[in-house]
Amino acid sequence: MTTGDRNEIVVRRARPADARALCRVDAVAAGGDAERRAGIRRWCEEGRAAVAEDERGPLGYCVVEYTFFGQGFVTMLMVEPSARRQGVGRLLLEDAAASCATEKLFTSTNVSNRPMQGLLERAGWAPVGLLHGLDEGDPELFYLCPRHD
Repeated sequence: MTTGDRNEIVVRRARPADARALCRVDAVAAGGDAERRAGIRRWCEEGRAAVAEDERGPLGYCVVEYTFFGQGFVTMLMVEPSARRQGVGRLLLEDAAASCATEKLFTSTNVSNRPMQGLLERAGWAPVGLLHGLDEGDPELFYLCPRHD
């Protein structure tokens, strides 16, 4: 993908050596959250993360796991604030769909996260459910990816 003056954005599998840079991209990890930092390291080591990057380095990352009723689930999608609304999230979702090893791919986001809802809807993901009780006062919306085979 080329965006004006920017160089091509590529998506590739994250490697263990990417963990430190992805922790800088992730606002929660960058804020010092040890659990998130450990998760990022684990996802990179296990090959579960994909990273979107250009010549400047990582712009975002996405994690797909298979613990949601045996189906693929986008556990994490994070785009660096300065790279948002430039197609990075969409590229990461497309990569997740293309690499998903199961028939179905789901994700979820809080009702309060309107930017993520907009991204999912623009990418063709369908809302499939609402769950109360995970985050007090902020229900979780679940989405299903359009067929990706």
